[in-house]
Amino acid sequence: RVVAGVGVTTDTAAREGGTHTMAATDRTKALEALLKERIVIMDGAMGTAIQAYELDEDDFRGGGERALSHDAHPKPLKGNNDLLTLTRPDVIRAVHNSYLDAGSDVIETNTFSSTTIAQRDYELDAVPGFVARLNTAAAALAVECARAAEAKDGRPRFVAGALGPTNRTASISPDVERPEYRNVSFAELADAYEEAARALLDGGVDLLLVETIFDSLNAKAALFAIDRMYGHARGGGGGGGGG
Repeated sequence: RVVAGVGVTTDTAAREGGTHTMAATDRTKALEALLKERIVIMDGAMGTAIQAYELDEDDFRGGGERALSHDAHPKPLKGNNDLLTLTRPDVIRAVHNSYLDAGSDVIETNTFSSTTIAQRDYELDAVPGFVARLNTAAAALAVECARAAEAKDGRPRFVAGALGPTNRTASISPDVERPEYRNVSFAELADAYEEAARALLDGGVDLLLVETIFDSLNAKAALFAIDRMYGHARGGGGGGGGG
């Protein structure tokens, strides 16, 4: 696994009276200090851990999510693991806790496919606000688990907001007969990543993690989106051209 773009926090992660025990700036300093002190341990794979639960189609439609009911959405959803944050949070909580109990300093949100581009395969990209809610809910759940573990022994734990590669590539054509063709653009990727990143930060993650890079141009779009997001937040308007 190739990882980039760590160490991103915002004041949205510093909420008084919630599950957060440190302000965002304090958490950043704590993580930087820990990285100087020793190797920081991340969690393991979410997908393979979920497979052990042998879930069926109904597990991906539960939790009272009307948009995921068979009537509202007849397309099969089994395998869309990010939905489990909403439909089976007990499973995702158990996976997070298993890694925390094993000694992880950093756990990742269950958001590997939580972009409008990746959710297009399940036709959930068009549901208003749904993808953003996937990210925010996953962040909040992971933060809840991390802060609970931290409260037990006082050892800081951190939550990384995972931004996966999507299921499309900006560098290679999916059609061998049309090498010039692309089924996604840099701009589309950047917009999708920015929406996800904002929602993850709203959910309280301590850092953003661009992960599982199989296309460096996709990764560039994610990093560009993060830079642009902070440029907007600073009033600067972005981090340069769209490539």
